[in-house]
Amino acid sequence: MKYRKEIDGLRALAVVPVIFFHAGFKPFSGGFVGVDVFFVISGYLITSIILTEKQQGNFTLIGFYERRVRRILPALFFVMLVCLPFAWLWMMPGDMQRFSQSVAAVSVFASNILFWRQSGYFDTANELKPLLHTWSLAVEEQFYVLFPLFLLITWRLGKRWTIVTLALIAVISVSLAHWGSIHKPAAAFYLLPTRGFELTLGALVAFYANDKQSTPATQSISELSAFIGLGLVGYAILTFDDSTPFPSLYALVPTLGVVLLILFATPQTFVGKLLSYRWLVVMGLISYSAYLWHQPMFALARYRTFDQANGPLLLFLSVLAVFLHT
Repeated sequence: MKYRKEIDGLRALAVVPVIFFHAGFKPFSGGFVGVDVFFVISGYLITSIILTEKQQGNFTLIGFYERRVRRILPALFFVMLVCLPFAWLWMMPGDMQRFSQSVAAVSVFASNILFWRQSGYFDTANELKPLLHTWSLAVEEQFYVLFPLFLLITWRLGKRWTIVTLALIAVISVSLAHWGSIHKPAAAFYLLPTRGFELTLGALVAFYANDKQSTPATQSISELSAFIGLGLVGYAILTFDDSTPFPSLYALVPTLGVVLLILFATPQTFVGKLLSYRWLVVMGLISYSAYLWHQPMFALARYRTFDQANGPLLLFLSVLAVFLHT
């Protein structure tokens, strides 16, 4: 598939708000939606890759899973390995036990289930959990296991049925997420069934973009749609907070914004050129590494300082996370 610099710029737009949110910087009260931006991007990219390989006749499940393992696990396991001695030296026995449980859960892509059973995402105690952020990686990995199998089954029914089924799954998932955000907020936040619509939206965009018969949008429509998409994502980042029911219908604000950006923020548009800015692209390319490092450093710093880590220290650690490549 053709490389798009603006997608990497969009990754930067996702990871920076997440880091600043976890650092506790008030202007980024909705920075947690950066994870939702990642989910839509992941659904789009993974589906695009699978569609391209299937059309070329060289798609295999083993090859797909092998690439996912090489992409995600080495860096993740290295970060956990670095965390171990600091956790051993600084944590009280009870906290060390819970940290060990999270290490085990991360290793089998089940940390989202562990953290769901322990507490809600916005609980203050979560600021002291070095691997809290891995819940989103677990959701993605669970999706990566199931989605190719889903495509292999539905592909035989035809492309139209695959798309219809995906759309139905998205509707069921967002409905469940809205209900769960009110009645079962922790489960709704952490689990795949209530996050699946975000990944599925990205998949549907990939099917649309892969359709050679789709009519390209005019320049004016592309410009306006890209601006609206950027505005929706920015609005969610700056105005949502821990009192916003999430994920729910509110999650459609940033995720539909990402859909518009993927579809219309082309190199010919102003927003596309903005997202293709060199330093945004560089930040996007290292976004996975920065995402892996930031939460362990924040949590261990807060633990070491008895939860008294201040703004300057957390800002320094935010910058450090960007430069720690894995």
